[in-house]
Amino acid sequence: MKIKLVVSLALVALLALAGLGLTACSSPGVAAQTAPPVNVAVNSQQGIWVDGEGIVSATPDIATLSLGVTAQSAKVADAQSQAADAMTKVMSVLTSNGVDPKDIQTQNYNIQQLTRYDNTTQLSVITGYQVSNMVSVKIRAIAKAGSVIDAVAAAGGDLTRINGVSFSVDQPAQYQVQARQLAMADAKSKADQLAKLAGVTLGRPTYISESTSTPPSPVYAAKALASGSASTTPINPGQTDITVSVQVAYAIQ
Repeated sequence: MKIKLVVSLALVALLALAGLGLTACSSPGVAAQTAPPVNVAVNSQQGIWVDGEGIVSATPDIATLSLGVTAQSAKVADAQSQAADAMTKVMSVLTSNGVDPKDIQTQNYNIQQLTRYDNTTQLSVITGYQVSNMVSVKIRAIAKAGSVIDAVAAAGGDLTRINGVSFSVDQPAQYQVQARQLAMADAKSKADQLAKLAGVTLGRPTYISESTSTPPSPVYAAKALASGSASTTPINPGQTDITVSVQVAYAIQ
């Protein structure tokens, strides 16, 4: 009986150890022995990929002026008052010259201390204040841009600041249609050439991406003439380029 009991206890112990081993292998804390991962590379750029560009020149029909006033005084309130008076006159001149109030937008209003360095005290001393009020103005009657500049300079006097003028196209969509056609024709021509060089037959497009740009044409205005002068500040809008760029993928047959 003792021999049978010992054998039975040994069997129970072995079964217990086997159970513990299985539990350890299945527990989250123990890394299981697995086969190494298989990496499958998929080439998503099959076919012929080309870039195309179409450019159409257009005559701008909007002039955008960056202008305003800057006043200086020993007291900030006085500088503000001078700037406000000058800007009120500038606004009045703009609207009287046919500029819609919705086309006048404040871009920057700034109050800045003016200082000088005192060598004796080695400190900065406040000498006054400068107030600037700048606006962006769209002139849709583009031929009047020069006369508007002169009127603003006369209204604001010595406080007038005109930073520059840029030109743009109000409705560029019609030009973008033409530029898009040119861009796709350019891409097709390149793809045809590549296909012939490679000795393959060009298939249908499988991917098309487009980007457009119509950069404004900046022109820095000449110094406005004094009030009462017979001449008008010359402003020439020139032409601006409307560009459409495409990226096209063609299948290979």
